[in-house]
Formats: sequence, C-alpha cells, structure tokens
Amino acid sequence: MHLALEGHTALVSGSHRGTGLVIAARLAREGADVLVHGFEPGQAEAAVAEIGAGTPVTGDITTDAGADAVQQACHGRHVDILVNNYGTADPGSWSDSTSADWVDAYQKNVLSAQRLISRFLPAMVAGGWGRIVNLGTVGSTRPNARMPHYYAAKGALATATVSLARETAGTGVRVNLVSPGMILTPEVEAAYLKKGRREGWGDTWEAVEPHVAADIPIRRIVRREEVADLVAFLASPRADAIHGQNLRIDGGALDTLT
Repeated sequence: MHLALEGHTALVSGSHRGTGLVIAARLAREGADVLVHGFEPGQAEAAVAEIGAGTPVTGDITTDAGADAVQQACHGRHVDILVNNYGTADPGSWSDSTSADWVDAYQKNVLSAQRLISRFLPAMVAGGWGRIVNLGTVGSTRPNARMPHYYAAKGALATATVSLARETAGTGVRVNLVSPGMILTPEVEAAYLKKGRREGWGDTWEAVEPHVAADIPIRRIVRREEVADLVAFLASPRADAIHGQNLRIDGGALDTLT
C-alpha cells in the first residue's frame, strides 16, 4: 500500500535508538522527510548514518529549553507529522518510588510530548493538515503493580490524546495513540534467552519464544517493525478517518475490547 508521505515532514522524538529509530526508518522509506531526534550531540547523527536517511536534530525535550532547541534545529521546516515516541519506564514500586520519581515520569512520558505538540501544532492547524501519533502502552489500561509512576504517566498521555483529538476537531489534524504490549527488542530477547537456558526451554529465540508468548493469542511477541508499520499508516493521508483512538498492538494479549 502506497502511503503517500512524499512532501510531508515528520519529527520522531527519541528516534536515535530503539523503536523510534525503526519508526523513523519506516517513514523515510515511505518518502517522508524525517527529522531524527537525539538528546545529546552525536546521537541523531549516528542514527541518520545508520538508516541512510533523515536530518538530525538535538535537544532534551524533558525541558522547555531543549524543546526550543529541537524546534530551532528544524530550520523552519513545516513539520506536519509528529510522532511522540520518546518515553522511559524507570524501575520503582509503590513502596520505594518518591514524589520526585513520579514527577520525573510525568516529565519524560507526558510533558515531553506536550512540549513538542505546543510548538508544532499551531502550524499544522494553520496548514489544515497534520498527524500526531503518541506512543503509549497497553499498561495504561491494565497497569502492573510495579512501576506505578510510569503507568500513571502513560495513562495521563492517553487521556491527553483524547483531549487533543477533541481540541483539533475540524482542523484537518488527526491525533491518535499507539499502545504496544511487549515488543521484541534486543534487551527483551537477551533477557528471555537467559531465562530460557535456565528453564531448559532451549538456546535459540525460536525455541524460547513459544514459552514466553504462551499467553498471547498470536503466540509470539510483537516486532518493532509492526509498531512502525502502524505508526506510518496513522501518519498517512490514508488514515484520515481514524481520530482520537487508542490502537493497541499486543497480539491480543489485553483481554478487553473497549
């Protein structure tokens, strides 16, 4: 399916590594002019070299000054696709997480997105077209006991997405949330391979994955490329009728339909 992203400019936060890098590469392959974001000098440049496309931008979006730096680094480009990919799941529990941990989780998982939205949304509205895709988690609907500060922050991002969708009604800007379940990253694979050897499941991912995904209806873990495919579709003109939605991509693991 041709997504018709030529002529559009996309900013993907936290795209110097991980899932964000995969999303940036996918958008670039579809013809978008992609702004690859890093927090420290050199991060985005290395990512651009790795994927062979894009323009590096740098700034710590957990601060207003850093978000301003990112906007300035766009050099006046009309960003009409904003993918708020950045977020972190720092460890913690109800018993040991401090108020500072909760504020930090909100800065990283909510305000980082809000800062970029506030800077790039006005031009989208003025231009009559835009896409904002926020990256959440299925845990905002069914959180675990651990990392309550992270799940609470992601829950706030989900609520903010719906509010923004209402705010942008009639403007040509579409706003959605993508909520992955467990994603197969190198770190996840390494951890479960270690567990697999300990449990006697085998030494390869092909042998271990069926045990890891035994409770997932599709019997495997979602790949980062699948998340990127969904984000790219939502960022395209073909997704014009999708607005204000929380699209879960978890292999059917979350047993609710609402």
